Amino acid sequence: MSKQLVVLDQVDQACCAPITEASLDTEQAADLARVFKALGDPTRLRLLSRITSAPDGEICVCDITGDAFEISGPTISHHLKVLREAGLIDGERRGTWIYYRPIAAHLRQLAALLDLPALAGT
Repeated sequence: MSKQLVVLDQVDQACCAPITEASLDTEQAADLARVFKALGDPTRLRLLSRITSAPDGEICVCDITGDAFEISGPTISHHLKVLREAGLIDGERRGTWIYYRPIAAHLRQLAALLDLPALAGT
């Protein structure tokens, strides 16, 4: 059973209306809080940035565990697991390595949620 968040599991539809259009219900807020908690760690943000900026749209874990991060391989694996469980990245095993890629539809849903057209008073 996947631990991926239900709120972001529906790729074809947005998880919720932009926050300027409708208030989140309790369940939506709890699910989204877990996603933002996953993004709230500087190492995970750097990992997500590294994965989303990969030239081929994916990156081997062997290229992530190099000199760019001053943490151990198991710690990187933990952070990648958190990003996977939050529905932000996906991984595919090829031989002994795992290749990670962003789940673009889920990232677009988060962007749409935070889309702030001109707010009154700004």
